[in-house]
Amino acid sequence: MTTIRLAVLGKPIAHSKSPGLHLAAYRRLGLPWEYERIEVDGAEVGEFVTGRDASWRGLSLTMPLKYDVVPVLDEVDVIARLTGAANTVLFDGGRRLGFNTDVGGIVRSLGEAGVEQARTAIVVGGGATAASAIVALAELGVATVRLLLRRPEAGTALVELGRSAGARVTPEHIGGLGDRREEPVDVVVSTLPGGTDAGVEASDSLVANALLLDVAYAPWPTPLASQWLAAGGRVIDGRGMLLHQALLQVRVFVGGDPTVPLPDEHDVLAVMRETL
Repeated sequence: MTTIRLAVLGKPIAHSKSPGLHLAAYRRLGLPWEYERIEVDGAEVGEFVTGRDASWRGLSLTMPLKYDVVPVLDEVDVIARLTGAANTVLFDGGRRLGFNTDVGGIVRSLGEAGVEQARTAIVVGGGATAASAIVALAELGVATVRLLLRRPEAGTALVELGRSAGARVTPEHIGGLGDRREEPVDVVVSTLPGGTDAGVEASDSLVANALLLDVAYAPWPTPLASQWLAAGGRVIDGRGMLLHQALLQVRVFVGGDPTVPLPDEHDVLAVMRETL
């Protein structure tokens, strides 16, 4: 009997919680699949993906591989096409199929925090996770996203992405976190790597009124989350996003479709959550 293999790729990758999440799911589903960490960088990912044999079922990808893998995929889903980033690869009958489950992970994480719709938001950072955040926020009804970057001129592609997703994205300098504006902000999503200091403190009104989703989870709390927590603000870390995007990946690897629930999915999610 051929062993079914899966892995999470990235560099560095030793810190990844993905093996625990996935293996818990497969054990609950009665699937004797293997899932490991493999260190691969952007220059190597194309050759790695195209070199897998028939024992491989799929791959999870961290940054910057989410962008780098797209050219070697035969087909991508609607969300991966929109964002230009795939965090999931499914090997299916000789085809390499790409998916983006980060968007769904953000939507579901915010939903657990009680945010099922919003009108205005701030996204801090400009990478692949920021792209997924913009699409997720648009799904929640956000019409306007302030995109805060150290180099606002680098936000052109995300402005276009927002237009395609149905949200107006306005790039600003990251110092805008401290602006004392009267217009309310419902959600702030920080996509800065864990431990990164934004170099500016958020305004008191922003901290008091907006939910902060910081996609980092280690080290925790981040400098930005520390400010929110110290003021009694509402904060969720990146573990919820990680959990829910992983659940959608399991759907892909098991059934080929991120929209189709797993058998006994409530129990699968519960055992996955216990690994965090």
